Amino acid sequence: MPDPIPTCTLEDPAVLMCGNEAIGEAAIRAGCRAYFGYPITPQNELTEYMSRRMPEERRVFLQTESELAAINMVFGASAIGFRTMTSSSGPGISLKQEGISYLAGAELPAVIVNMMRGGPGLGNIGPGQSDYFQATRGGGHGDYRTPVLAGGSVQELADLTFLAFDLADLYRTPALVLGDGVLGQMMEPVRFSTYERRPLPAKDWILDGARGRPPRFVKSLFLEPGALDRHNRKLQDKYRAITEKEVRFEEFQVEDSRAVIVAYGISARLCRAVVKKLRAQGMKIGLFRPITLWPFPARRIRELAGTASVFLTVEMSCGQMLDDVRLAVEGVKPVKFYGRAGGEILTFAEIHEAALEALKESK
Repeated sequence: MPDPIPTCTLEDPAVLMCGNEAIGEAAIRAGCRAYFGYPITPQNELTEYMSRRMPEERRVFLQTESELAAINMVFGASAIGFRTMTSSSGPGISLKQEGISYLAGAELPAVIVNMMRGGPGLGNIGPGQSDYFQATRGGGHGDYRTPVLAGGSVQELADLTFLAFDLADLYRTPALVLGDGVLGQMMEPVRFSTYERRPLPAKDWILDGARGRPPRFVKSLFLEPGALDRHNRKLQDKYRAITEKEVRFEEFQVEDSRAVIVAYGISARLCRAVVKKLRAQGMKIGLFRPITLWPFPARRIRELAGTASVFLTVEMSCGQMLDDVRLAVEGVKPVKFYGRAGGEILTFAEIHEAALEALKESK
């Protein structure tokens, strides 16, 4: 059986770490017993970190022969009750999609980290946010969803890693932590004592040997008439519960805003700086930052549409979260977009100009 999950104390000092390493250390402190991965930029620091730290903790680290092997090893480790994870970037996550669908269908918890880079195809190794559709729409085959957590700082990446393991166990589902090449490689102070743990159910479904009990089954194949429909209805009930209970977001000066910028991850940090400057000049503009990309905080955005005049979605993509913002606003207010999809970070000047154009329309 897995060792008890260690706890952190408030005396834990802040440590200067890059985002990839912070995710790795948070995973270890969250009780991750097995990590399986394959190298790809810009998340290699995470795999490298786990290659050193997991053996130190007498846990399993394996650099696999491919991304396909990694996700299927995650399946096996999860089935025996281990907290387990893998990580990659866009092209590698694409290769893992079949395995993620199997995990969702078999209701096995796991954490998958995606440090996004430019795409499609091999794209480049620069930071991107063009994996939003892949992450929030399931990505693989079948009617399934996965919780998707998007951090905006190194500290938040660590906190969300703790949360991802808890959500995965609580709902028996794979959970995604979404970052990008900037957040994964930038360095900031981080503490590992800020996350408050939640009570979790016993893993009474794991395959640990049928010693004096009825056998258990972990599967995603349902051939009996009506069985798959019943299973999918059960999954949908779970996804509805996640949608009701696990929505997370951050607001910055949106209460009286005529224009609201919607952005996540590293883009949101740039947008916050723009909002601060425009607010100092007396302009009524705010920032809404989704933290859960699925479930998406549509209800709150819909409420903001009652007072705001215009929304501006900012992404390092050609416009993917844009669809969810438009669906949330339901056509009652215009939704503008500014983005860049070449694996290059947005600039303050670009966002500032787009924000000024949105403000003009809000009058």
